[in-house]
Amino acid sequence: MPPWAGRVDGGPAPVSPAAADPVRTPRIDARERAAFERDGFVVLDRLLSAEVCALLNQRLELVLRGEFDLGRPPDKVPRFKAETRCKAGKQPPPLGGPSKTTLQLINVHKADAAFRDVVCSPSLGRAVSRLGGWAGARVANDQVWAKPPGAAPLTFHRDSAYFDFVPSDVITVWLALDDMDDDVGPLQYVPGSHRWEDGRVGSAQQFFDKDRFALLHSAARREGLDPSADIGLVTVGVRMGGCGIHNGRLWHGSDRNASARPRRGLGIHFVPADAVFRDAEGKTLAHSIQPRPDGAAPGVELDGHAFPITYLSRAGEQNSRDSCGDIRQ
Repeated sequence: MPPWAGRVDGGPAPVSPAAADPVRTPRIDARERAAFERDGFVVLDRLLSAEVCALLNQRLELVLRGEFDLGRPPDKVPRFKAETRCKAGKQPPPLGGPSKTTLQLINVHKADAAFRDVVCSPSLGRAVSRLGGWAGARVANDQVWAKPPGAAPLTFHRDSAYFDFVPSDVITVWLALDDMDDDVGPLQYVPGSHRWEDGRVGSAQQFFDKDRFALLHSAARREGLDPSADIGLVTVGVRMGGCGIHNGRLWHGSDRNASARPRRGLGIHFVPADAVFRDAEGKTLAHSIQPRPDGAAPGVELDGHAFPITYLSRAGEQNSRDSCGDIRQ
C-alpha cells in the first residue's frame, strides 16, 4: 500500500438525528497524519457507496436544470441547455454530452438535500479535524467540478489562495463520483508542494489556461527545482466513492477528459471551526456569500448557516447550531 493511502473503518456509519451519515467513517490515525504532514494529502477508498454516488449524479442533473429540493439555487450554477442539443423526445446523456466546457457549481449543499448530507457529514468533519489538528471543522464552501467528455484540463493551483481566514488553514476533501480512470482526467497532486513558498497564486480565471502547468512550473523554479525532472505527480485514481484529502497549500490540477464518459467530483473546502475573516471588508467568494443584514456593518465572525460547523471535538465544543443540524462529536 502506498504511504499516502488511507483506510476506512469497518462497521456502520454514525447516525445523526436527521438521517444516517452517508459517508463511511475514515480511519485517521498516526500513519495517516504522518502522510498528510509529509506529502500534503492522503487518498481513501470507498467513503461513499455506489448507491450514494448514483444518487448524487442523478441529483446533479436536476440541479443543473433548476430543480432544487431545498428551495434555493447554489451560490453558482452554470448555464445548462442539454435538451436543446438533443433530438426531440430523446433524453440527453449525463452533463449534456460531449463539451469542452467544465461545469462548476458552488455550494450545491444549499440547493439539494442529498449533497447537503454529504457536505455536512460529521465523519468528514472529524477526519479533516484529525488530519489538521483542529478542535473542529467548518465548511467554507463546496464545489462540483463536472467534466463532460472532451472537457478541457484544469490548471494546477492551490486552494488556499482563494480564502482569507484566520487561522489560514484550509483542507479540501475531493470525492470521486465516477471511476477515476486515467483517460477521464483525474485529480493529480504534487507531493510535498504544500511546503513551498507562497509566490504568485493566480486567479480563478486561470483555471482553464491552455498551459495547465504554467503556474506550477513557475512555483517549482522559485523552489530551485527543475520542473521537467524534480516534480512527480500522484494521480488520485480511485473508484467512485473514493477521495483525496489535501492541504489547501498543495499544488494540484487535472488533465482533460479524453474519454466518452462523464467525470464528476465533489470538492469540500474546510477551515477550522474557529476561523474568522482576516478583513471584514475582503473581496473573496466567502465574503460575497456572508449574509449582511440591512444597515449592519460587516464583521469578521462567520455566519453559521453560510459556513456550517460540521464537527467539534469535546475540547472545542461551543454552544452553537448550524444549518446542517446539531453539532456532532
